[in-house]
Amino acid sequence: MGILSIRSSFCFFALVFVAHGLLLTLSTASESEVGDETPFTYIEGTGKGPKEWGQIDPHWRACSTGKLQSPIDLLDERVQVFPNLGKLKRDYKPAPAIVRNRGHDITVMWKGYAGQININGTYYKLLQCHWHSPSEHTFNGSKYDLELHVVHLSSHGEIAVIGIVYKYGRPDPFLTKLLEHIKVVRKEDRDLGVINPGIIKFGSRKYFRYIGSLTVPPCTEGVVWTIIRKVRTVSREQVEALREAVHDGYEANARPTQRLDRRAVWLYTPRDNGGAA
Repeated sequence: MGILSIRSSFCFFALVFVAHGLLLTLSTASESEVGDETPFTYIEGTGKGPKEWGQIDPHWRACSTGKLQSPIDLLDERVQVFPNLGKLKRDYKPAPAIVRNRGHDITVMWKGYAGQININGTYYKLLQCHWHSPSEHTFNGSKYDLELHVVHLSSHGEIAVIGIVYKYGRPDPFLTKLLEHIKVVRKEDRDLGVINPGIIKFGSRKYFRYIGSLTVPPCTEGVVWTIIRKVRTVSREQVEALREAVHDGYEANARPTQRLDRRAVWLYTPRDNGGAA
């Protein structure tokens, strides 16, 4: 994977990474997640589990050899507070969407323009979101019951993902709207009509930021990860519906955490006199 020039929006990342003695090699993360689940599983010992992903297909080599892999453990003692990251800016719009059963997960894909996020002056268009159970990212070694990934793409092919983790409790409003469709989606996509991604609740202005990868093959690196610090709630029924719908039944679809390899992890905390965060 060649070293590409880093545009101004990522300059501060490069400076911090180099300061920690790590050569930052951000690639254009234009390779999308694999759509066919049959070549890989989440079960070790099958020859197709996470430890073998990098040997299944030569295009997936990064899954084994990459140095910027995701997910990671967000360990407090490694995190650096960095207020200059700035508030996460999102401008989502209602747009037509479908729900797709990709076998390894359930995905909502927007077919029209559903808005964008702005990270340090770079705009990333909203593409899709999907769920992993249990959570892929961990907080000080602790897993949660569910993780939502909201996937965005810039005009230059770079990927930015927002991650939100959930514990059992009150139902999640976004899943409540989708639940009946999720329960019946199989091989054919289901039309959801117009879906407003603004229903997805973040619940916090605090977030973690690091450079990582896709968490499924081809494990493409150079992904800008934003993990919302607040743990939200989801009902057991909602999680069970997501698990039952996929071809793997109740099997987990979370990749194990990967080595940090001296990467920096930042925490954005608003500076405003202890206001709501």
